[in-house]
Amino acid sequence: MAILGSKQFTYEVSGDNWGKLPEGWFYKEATSVDVDSKDNVYVFNRGNHPMIVFDSEGNVLRSWGQGIFTNPHAVTIGPDDTVWCVDNVDHSVRQFTPAGKLLFTLAEPNKPSPMMSGKPFNRPTRVAIDPRNGEILVADGYGNARVHRFSPDGKRLLTSWGESGTDPGQFNIVHDIAIDRSGWIYVGDRENRRIQVFSPDGRFETQWVNLSRTAAVHVSKGDDQLVYVGEYFAVSPEVCKIAMRLGPRVSILDTKGRLLARLGDYPFGDEPGRFYAPHAVATDSRGDIYVAEVSYSEFGKQKDSPKELRSMQKLIMKSSNE
Repeated sequence: MAILGSKQFTYEVSGDNWGKLPEGWFYKEATSVDVDSKDNVYVFNRGNHPMIVFDSEGNVLRSWGQGIFTNPHAVTIGPDDTVWCVDNVDHSVRQFTPAGKLLFTLAEPNKPSPMMSGKPFNRPTRVAIDPRNGEILVADGYGNARVHRFSPDGKRLLTSWGESGTDPGQFNIVHDIAIDRSGWIYVGDRENRRIQVFSPDGRFETQWVNLSRTAAVHVSKGDDQLVYVGEYFAVSPEVCKIAMRLGPRVSILDTKGRLLARLGDYPFGDEPGRFYAPHAVATDSRGDIYVAEVSYSEFGKQKDSPKELRSMQKLIMKSSNE
């Protein structure tokens, strides 16, 4: 075990893959993670059981998704505990029950809009559900530079905003999206290395910079809402072997953008307290952090003999009197 963080935000973390996988099961890499109202943890991955549901101790409760997905990218647990899954290769967005029964298809597989057309969807990346009214927001994504807002039943496109570029309100890979309980929208504009903050009606408000490649953004559900940003490494892997404070890491901010903590100063690696490529971040009711990392895509497959690396970590919050 290692201790990570600051006096205010201190976590105990193991360097091992989190989750007690049965013999023969593997992640290959965990691409996304989210937590339901019962603190059950949903790990979306590119292994032989695409959706694995754990309790908070890492025991498997169930799994599903075999034969459904082309390239798992993101999972979002809605306020009603339904499960939204985004596949960024077949362009699909689907809603499931917690047990894996298909409820609704917002985007049919393999029916993309033209690239950079602004129309839904081309290689979408993540769904967020507005906790105030159930409206569906989709980050779109790799092949578009837009955010789309749909009615709660998914039948009406209410509004879209964004275009490619580096100015405020423009995007260079809309990679992740989160909404706080007041409806403010936080977008991981990954290759512009920033979080953009929008009003509930999609008006640009501000941007948070001094970040590495912002692959993940998550807003906690507690009374004291915090924003967790998962950051990729900022430069080439060769440089990142020795460079400090450039990512990969997790940063914690308040909803005004004030930096509260950085988790991970050191280069990538398997050692406890280090990361490879944080791709999704989630928290539970206790304040523990779950980090899913695309470690195979970014590092494992580049090795002379490609291998699976650690891709799922849990950071356990330590109280001030521990």
